[in-house]
Amino acid sequence: MTIQSDVREFSGGTRRRNRALAVVGAVVAAVLVWVVGEPLLGHDMVIKAEGQEPQDLGASAMVMFSLFFSLLGWALLALLERVTPRAALIWTVVALVVLAVSFFFPLFTIEASSGTKVVLALAHVAVAAVLIPVFRATSTNARK
Repeated sequence: MTIQSDVREFSGGTRRRNRALAVVGAVVAAVLVWVVGEPLLGHDMVIKAEGQEPQDLGASAMVMFSLFFSLLGWALLALLERVTPRAALIWTVVALVVLAVSFFFPLFTIEASSGTKVVLALAHVAVAAVLIPVFRATSTNARK
């Protein structure tokens, strides 16, 4: 083994660890927004999609959704890093577009109190605030 291959392996391991910590941090951030926001609403966070029964958004829903989309973002970045030298830039644009769409989607597709919608929006911002800078900084293309 050469020194260069050792450095690359360590670099990849550090990158994966930092991204995994970012995913955990994003989930924790979303749950913290829920923990603070739900009592302020004075009731449970309930949403209703057209033609469906109302759903209570508890902590488990916050964990599942933030974990799913964090891992999806990681997978997209990993794929982009394999196919383009501009992976960090493309991923960041996609992440920001997804964040912007996440603000408008609930306005038109679900019924919920304005407080619930505010908490959801803040949770989206919290997840993005953790993932975007860490995933950008750990991109193999960010330093080239």
